[in-house]
Amino acid sequence: MSGSTLFADASRTALSATYWIFVVYLIGPLLLMMAMSFKDATFIAFPVGNWTLDWYVKVMGDQQFLSACLYSLFIAFVTTVAATIIGVWIAMLISAEGIWGKTLIFALACLPAVVPGMISAISLRIFVSVLNMQTGTAAIIMGHTFHAVPFVVIMVLTRLRTMPNSLVDAARDLGADNFVAFCRVTLPFLAPALIGGMIFCALTSIDDFVRTFFLGGYRPTLPMLIFAKVQSGMSPEINAMATIVVVVTAAVGLYAERLTRRSRTR
Repeated sequence: MSGSTLFADASRTALSATYWIFVVYLIGPLLLMMAMSFKDATFIAFPVGNWTLDWYVKVMGDQQFLSACLYSLFIAFVTTVAATIIGVWIAMLISAEGIWGKTLIFALACLPAVVPGMISAISLRIFVSVLNMQTGTAAIIMGHTFHAVPFVVIMVLTRLRTMPNSLVDAARDLGADNFVAFCRVTLPFLAPALIGGMIFCALTSIDDFVRTFFLGGYRPTLPMLIFAKVQSGMSPEINAMATIVVVVTAAVGLYAERLTRRSRTR
């Protein structure tokens, strides 16, 4: 066996080992947190000892937790709809012909994604105060939408750049105006990007803590509820809440990925 072959095998082994170490680094803390949610005690400590599902029963019967989940889902739904509409409009504007300053428009649209969350939250709070808007649901939705729009713009633009111009031209030759061509041709072609962008917007909104902390009112979202419970000390109940969120989020993400791939294949 030559030296180059030995070097190649060693490189592959090293890359594989590095990959699995990174996977353990990412998954290990989550698995430990999930394991602690089954602990038959009122405190967090290792080893787990006796296992129980009582904390999950308690969480699923907690009206405060269920109310926070519904409230977060409502905010995520409105945020997703608003961010998708605005993001698609900006992407279509950037991809249109004869528009001046496309680079500037794209940079401004993506700016919220690169600004640190704390700076973004503080600036949004100042903006809400200038508008004389009360903190609460409307302010949270505005802040979450502000943060989610760039991801929709990027995903839709990426998809638009692979779209043949002949599709829209053919629709127009058959008598369709711009609106009909957009609804019957462009939107179906953008379906994979829209599905991915909407799922990402929803998950980002549900997980957003910093902007919710600065813009929220008296009714807590799910991250705010977990944060409030952490202030009084860690317990397996908090781990059970976090485990439910992680499992549901992972399931939705995997389903969205599968749906997106099927849409692209079609």
